[in-house]
Amino acid sequence: MNIGLMANDAKKKLMQNFCIAYRGILSRHELFATGSTGRLIEEVTNLNVHKFLVGELGGVQQLAAQINSNEIDLVIYLRDPNKPDKEEPEIMNVARLCDIHNIPLSTNLATAELLIKSLDRGDLEWRELYKS
Repeated sequence: MNIGLMANDAKKKLMQNFCIAYRGILSRHELFATGSTGRLIEEVTNLNVHKFLVGELGGVQQLAAQINSNEIDLVIYLRDPNKPDKEEPEIMNVARLCDIHNIPLSTNLATAELLIKSLDRGDLEWRELYKS
């Protein structure tokens, strides 16, 4: 499955730790991330990440285009609710597109862990049928 990964600046370390913890599961899937998030994940996990541009330079829009083409199966976006992101309109578009295409979206660590464990159990295999 194709997994989209994004993180606000204040949550990038948390995203790294999440990817370290779930490296075994993530290694069996294709990972896509905004530029700096992808680079940071690669540095600590040795996972191969397809990196888009840095979020503020168009990476969020590139991920949104993949979502709109129904090419992403799961999105994990670790956001900082205490600090508005300058890409907030683009992020809201990602959420809207996930809703349109029935793509599971996590915006916090608790939901990210639930989704990644569901993915590991095979609970998201319905996405393959939905994409057809």
